[in-house]
Amino acid sequence: MAAAASVAKKATVSALQSGLPAIASKSANPYAPVAKWILGTSAAVVGMVHVGGVTRLTKSGLSMTDWRPLGSLPPTNDAEWSVAFDRYKTFPEWQQRQSMDIEEFKFIYYWEWGHRMLGRTVGVLFAVPWAYFALRGRIPPGYKGRMAVLFSMGGAQGLVGWWMVKSGLGDDRLGDRKEIRVSPHRLAAHLGMAFATYSTLVWTGLGILQFPNDVLKDGKSRIMELTRNLSSSTLRHARKLRGGAVGVAHLTFLTAMSGAFVAGNDAGNAYNTFPLMNEQWIPVDDMIDPDLEPVYRNAFENTAMVQWNHRLLGTATAVSAVGLAGFGLSHPASRGAITPQVRRGLQFLGGLAVGQVTLGVVTLLNYVPISLAAAHQLGSLAVLTSGIYVVHSLRYASPAVIRSLGVATRTGSKQAAATFG
Repeated sequence: MAAAASVAKKATVSALQSGLPAIASKSANPYAPVAKWILGTSAAVVGMVHVGGVTRLTKSGLSMTDWRPLGSLPPTNDAEWSVAFDRYKTFPEWQQRQSMDIEEFKFIYYWEWGHRMLGRTVGVLFAVPWAYFALRGRIPPGYKGRMAVLFSMGGAQGLVGWWMVKSGLGDDRLGDRKEIRVSPHRLAAHLGMAFATYSTLVWTGLGILQFPNDVLKDGKSRIMELTRNLSSSTLRHARKLRGGAVGVAHLTFLTAMSGAFVAGNDAGNAYNTFPLMNEQWIPVDDMIDPDLEPVYRNAFENTAMVQWNHRLLGTATAVSAVGLAGFGLSHPASRGAITPQVRRGLQFLGGLAVGQVTLGVVTLLNYVPISLAAAHQLGSLAVLTSGIYVVHSLRYASPAVIRSLGVATRTGSKQAAATFG
């Protein structure tokens, strides 16, 4: 009995020490090139989000007043620029920017054109390799449907983008005394689709890099062996950590979406103090505008409430992330429950969350300069990525793996492969 317990303990220690490292070598993981393509596409999406953020910050998004699915070249001579500028002057935004000359128009036009063309480029970067890998039978089992979903999400993003832009071009905005801008609701939908696509790409790429660890041979796989070697108490601890990481990742996404409403209402240029707003913790009198009906619109269109919501969610995200990292890294039970990958992910998550909330405060206090605001948007993606990485690294404590382990233990089945990514 003692000898068996000793062997089991050594097996657990050995499994935890190595963990479930990503396998990026083609010789060890025949699907590694597919994973690299997917993660490369996710990096391109980050670039597109960044350019989109700068396009919004420079107020360039309404400079192109039509949409062509396949794109087009920008104006190439003075006559073409004059036509584009004259067309722009027929839309509502011009009434508030009549001091603009054609050189200034070219500046905002190029930002919007670059954002649109970068989106189409990302589509090509996904579609062409997908066709290549699919024709050669290189898409891993269980991922073919995921690829179709990702392609659909990318296509929908372009449609959502134009739907957003149209909200600032309608004749109903003529004579509008407020600054002409796109609908904050549609802006949030556009950013949300980008973040969702990015998250799915990252999750998919991480899963494919783990494919050899998920393969069942003689009813066993590396991930299932790791789970099997954990005691019930350490497995419960790992499940708690994973649940917390799922919560932090979702909270990060929600905070980013609330940031879209801050941007859509230009709410960052008000209440530029911290932590108080107009010398109050909660500026109640400013948070309900009687002219906004129904009243729930204040949560999305009232400057004070929109900014307060973002402050609250941002602080909650930072506290939750740091709390999870501290719990996961310092709790005695973690010694026998987390792998090196989880430990590294928690360290990044806690550090990035502190940096992101600090950057948000600095951006606010400095009246939202373009450089800081763009960096703050990228910071949200960094925190989200680290949260996704932690959740994925704790897959051995996921319900799917535990259920699969139970089935394999009861039936002794010998499946060819099973993925949990």
